Amino acid sequence: MKALVAAITIALTGCALLQPGAEQSSMVDAIVADAMSAARAPSAEQKAALSRAQDAFTREPSAVNRLRLATLLAALAAPLRDDARAAELLEPIADASAPGFGRFAAFLSAQIVERQRLARELERAAREHERSDKDRDKREEALRQQLEALRAIERGILEREERLRRKQR
Repeated sequence: MKALVAAITIALTGCALLQPGAEQSSMVDAIVADAMSAARAPSAEQKAALSRAQDAFTREPSAVNRLRLATLLAALAAPLRDDARAAELLEPIADASAPGFGRFAAFLSAQIVERQRLARELERAAREHERSDKDRDKREEALRQQLEALRAIERGILEREERLRRKQR
């Protein structure tokens, strides 16, 4: 029985050696699973997961801890999300040509950059919309003032006509 277990262990070790990056790929899978689980969890659990990842990275700033923390910072909801810090953490390990951590970090970095670009575009569009609203309000106010001036002129004309009629009687 011990010989069978030893043979299976040796065979699995050999398979892992034949597939370079297999260990990193399985770690990436675990990181993604953790991030998905945390993203679906209540706020308190999200904060706890982020705190654990931060503590692990502080204790040992390895690539896996760096990637775990960056993934959580990018995947969690708005109050806990920190795209700038996530991008900063991913920068040293992002390499699209490296399987495992490198490729996933490059993918995640690209997603963060795109989300930041879209946020800037949305802010720009909101500013333009606000500016056009202010311009429209100014035009409306100018038109109201012109209309009021025309009404005042019309009242003046009607009052003069009424005075002239009274004098003619």
